[in-house]
Amino acid sequence: MHDRIIRHQQDRDALWHTVEAPMALADAIRTHAAPGRVLLIDCLTLWTSNLLLADRDIDAATDDLIAAITAAPGPVILVANEVGLGIVPDNALARRFRDAAGLLNQRVAASVREVQFLAAGLPLTLKGAAPLAQPGATG
Repeated sequence: MHDRIIRHQQDRDALWHTVEAPMALADAIRTHAAPGRVLLIDCLTLWTSNLLLADRDIDAATDDLIAAITAAPGPVILVANEVGLGIVPDNALARRFRDAAGLLNQRVAASVREVQFLAAGLPLTLKGAAPLAQPGATG
């Protein structure tokens, strides 16, 4: 995982600034959000996993996250994995994780202007404005 992160960071140009916030995501948004600055949060699913494994109050952390997103003076783009489309996990921890991630996604989606579901590189608008057409796309 360390090598993947390093490779991912090396693929970015100098304009990217990376902030690691394994659990203090709302605080990181409050610290780094600014007019004209886009925050890309990648990813809410990993954040949920970190909270779950640390036995943190995910509902309270989600309340704090939503408050930070709502108050952010610039755009915030959030990435999350959809984990509820497959089979029901066979163990209790995996079921708790799937439920927690699904509830987080629902609550965040209810609080934001736009929600896109991306499958096979194709966006499906679930809420808000449709994304702009990609160059060369037909439609």
